[in-house]
Amino acid sequence: MESHHIAVISDTHGILRPEVVRQIEACEAVFHAGDMDNPEIYSRLKSICRTYAVAGNADADWAQSLPGELSVDLYGFRIYMMHNRKQIRQNLSDYDIVIYGHSHKYQEESQGRTRYLNPGSCGRKRFRLPLTMMILTLYPETHEFATERIELMPPPAAHSASSTGKAGQASLEQDMHKLVKLVMKEMDAGKPVADIASGKRADKILVEQICRMYATHPGVDVDGILDRLERRNL
Repeated sequence: MESHHIAVISDTHGILRPEVVRQIEACEAVFHAGDMDNPEIYSRLKSICRTYAVAGNADADWAQSLPGELSVDLYGFRIYMMHNRKQIRQNLSDYDIVIYGHSHKYQEESQGRTRYLNPGSCGRKRFRLPLTMMILTLYPETHEFATERIELMPPPAAHSASSTGKAGQASLEQDMHKLVKLVMKEMDAGKPVADIASGKRADKILVEQICRMYATHPGVDVDGILDRLERRNL
């Protein structure tokens, strides 16, 4: 049966790992759902195979030529791609596949006949989240497709409740996501940085950075701030 292998990646953030390149080299095309961070990643992908890409929130002026959303008919399948799923405004019920990224979390979900796919991040590692990508195999003859999750780094070892307690069971990713969300809410309420840090028992420098990013990047969300914090190694 005729089949076509498509690499699906996102959130490389300036890193194109050799194991990712090897997977892409075995495919006919690659979809990148945004946040490449630099044009070298885009150029490298195009040199390997047919490349479909959209701009992400971390992509700067160099990515102005990239679309914010993309609609493609490929081997009889209708495919839509956008970096941040929360920003999708149109009805996608007539698409077969919707590809997105931004959260760095691998996800597959069906809505009616449409399959929503997030390959996770295969570039810069975020906290305890694994590095992942996806291989999408299309079967035009039967109009079916299959997905394969590719994990590029093993997940962290789980900690037992007896050895770590309640605080240790929650991942650092969840803790940071919660902190950033709370700081943004307190900032909206007009509270000063010192009061926010004290009230949340958080590091004042970290809270200052979160507040500054929130104030200077209108429309940024929690994941966008987490991306910026990681790039500053906080």
